[in-house]
Amino acid sequence: MEFGVFDHLDKRNGAYIETIYQERLKLIVEYENSGIAYYHLAEHHATPLGLSPSPSVFLGAISQLTKHLKFGPMVYCLPLYDPLRLISEICMLDQLSKGRFEFGIGRGISPYEVAYFNIDTDNAREIYNEVFEILILGLKNSELNFHGKYFSYDSVPMILKPKQQPHPPLWYGIGAPQGVKWPAENGINIISNASCEIARESTDRYKDIWMTNFEEDKTLPKMGVARHIYIGQNDLEANKICQRAYAAWYDNFMNLWAKNKVNPDVYPPDYKDAVKKDIVIAGKPETVTNEIKRQIDEAGLNYFVCRFAFGDLSYEESLSSLSLFRESVLPNF
Repeated sequence: MEFGVFDHLDKRNGAYIETIYQERLKLIVEYENSGIAYYHLAEHHATPLGLSPSPSVFLGAISQLTKHLKFGPMVYCLPLYDPLRLISEICMLDQLSKGRFEFGIGRGISPYEVAYFNIDTDNAREIYNEVFEILILGLKNSELNFHGKYFSYDSVPMILKPKQQPHPPLWYGIGAPQGVKWPAENGINIISNASCEIARESTDRYKDIWMTNFEEDKTLPKMGVARHIYIGQNDLEANKICQRAYAAWYDNFMNLWAKNKVNPDVYPPDYKDAVKKDIVIAGKPETVTNEIKRQIDEAGLNYFVCRFAFGDLSYEESLSSLSLFRESVLPNF
């Protein structure tokens, strides 16, 4: 069982953005020192939910501050990118990190964010498909040739190459069980935000599809869930702090949706409901350990992703929670 971290890098009221960046980079170094294997960074635009609209920039800093941590965006919002430029960024990050870069791909969860780039739901899927095809072609070949509806390239030399061949590992976000077919057929790692019950449907289906497409000696890709985590000295203290931070994070998450008077019904606004739906885990180390073990078993996971920094958690609060995770939770796995 390996553990990762998912990070929205959302805004904290009262904190300077440069302070948030610097504190988060320090925390990421501590992730590596604590035995965290992966760091996944979200991409969001025009919302306090994400202060990393250009993930490659922030990840470039991580490549030089860490030595073993694997990292990457979860996800690159492909309809927003010129694929030729993104190929170069992926190659640079993989070379800078000596082969530790891994990247997620997606269309973007919010129609309002992509709309600021003059992209709508009618053409986002088509653009996404073209960009993904171009990415794989460019990363695998010494010359790029492609002619599609949105992009066209003739004999473009691919001078930069990724260190990992044929390309860095891929990740994909899963919302519902029916979404696992494509990643399972292609051996792509998956992460879900769903409850254990729904996640179990996804992991069972993923394994069934994957085993029909790959030989037995292949390693099963990672199937994980992402959870808000806060660990304190006792359950009461931990839940009090986590409830406060979750409320601040939820406000950031809902920012653009609320402006457009739409409720996406992805995360519950009520903290107790979030706990019941397996989204939040808080408590003393023993409580958190037992809950993580339960979720791993019930959801059929081989990977578990934590959010240690979210909402209005201070750097000191996140570091304290992480320290307890390292000292009293992680050894149990």
